[in-house]
Amino acid sequence: MARRLTLDFLKTEAASGLILATAAVVAVILANSPWRDAYFAFVKAPFTIQFGAFEETKSVLKWTKDGLMAVFFFTVGMEIKYEILRGELSNMRKLAMPVFAAIGGMAVPALVYLAFNLGEGGSPTGWPIPAATDIAFALAALAIAAPKAPTSLRVFLLTLAIADDLGAVALIAILFTSDLNLLSLAGAAAGLGVLTWMGRWKSIPPLLFAAVFLVVWVFTLESGVNTSLAGVAAALTVPIAPRRPGEEGVLKHYMHSLHPYVAYGILPFFAFVAAGFSFDSFGGGDGLLAPLPLGILAGLALGKPIGVFGAAFLTAKLKLGQPPSGAGWLELLGVSMLCGVGFTMSLFIGGLAFPAGNATAEVQLGVIAGSILSVLLGVLTLKLAEFRQPRQ
Repeated sequence: MARRLTLDFLKTEAASGLILATAAVVAVILANSPWRDAYFAFVKAPFTIQFGAFEETKSVLKWTKDGLMAVFFFTVGMEIKYEILRGELSNMRKLAMPVFAAIGGMAVPALVYLAFNLGEGGSPTGWPIPAATDIAFALAALAIAAPKAPTSLRVFLLTLAIADDLGAVALIAILFTSDLNLLSLAGAAAGLGVLTWMGRWKSIPPLLFAAVFLVVWVFTLESGVNTSLAGVAAALTVPIAPRRPGEEGVLKHYMHSLHPYVAYGILPFFAFVAAGFSFDSFGGGDGLLAPLPLGILAGLALGKPIGVFGAAFLTAKLKLGQPPSGAGWLELLGVSMLCGVGFTMSLFIGGLAFPAGNATAEVQLGVIAGSILSVLLGVLTLKLAEFRQPRQ
């Protein structure tokens, strides 16, 4: 059952990666076309949400980050919980290598980024940006480059990316929490307590769960804590067991229900509003050669494969874990390169690290260029592996 859910997840993520790529390409084209003013006007358009005593006005981009992406992180939280309790992360032998690889894949890109940004004109606060991996994009690239690759290789990439997401959530909690409103934070905690109590019911009415989650989200938004954490925390309160014998588990049901909307709706829309940048933004500057975008590019395309592959190799040599069955080291190197596709997660973290100013366009340029280069290197390496050892 766990294997079936994992395979269904892989198919959805791979398909959604192609839509994500299309949305990003369209955004960059529009941002540099005669319709650029209309595109940026839409992204920056103020939008007011009001219900009861709550009233907040933000741009379309900000609402996408603070609102829709909270739903994305809710699904990420459920995926993490499922994998820890029932999936790949529940097996310590299988867990060791992708987790160590994820740690290496976060640490080395950060160091590479800092190597370009600790000097004059650098932006050292952006070091978490290249530490992230976009699950959908990476899986889509793997599906295209190596359609006959062993399932274990895809599961390795999925497990690594989930562990990577968990690390990214921790970074968001530690680094991007503004001045705290303790009263609002207490309200969010109380709402999470209600969700935990509701998890003991014979059945949870989905609308009631959604209403309480909305309350948690509002309090979190007002507390100064990033709303992505509200999504992950709420996901951890969803019970995994079925309410009646023979029924689908509540967690799995919520995952199946939400995942298509997130994969085919929320993430592509985020890519559309977050990826567009005008090349005119760089004026007479250094463009991609400036420390910020160059550090991101090098962190993703160079730091990620070094960190992921190096940690995986050491894990195997020290006999702390086993590499994916049926896969060679060249294939693992190709997958390590695909981990440099930061895209949506890197754009999200970049928006938190540099919420305004000229750095925004530099972040977008570095993330997109680094992700594209990572795809090209990963695909070429996987094709070379397939050529050297064709599969039956």
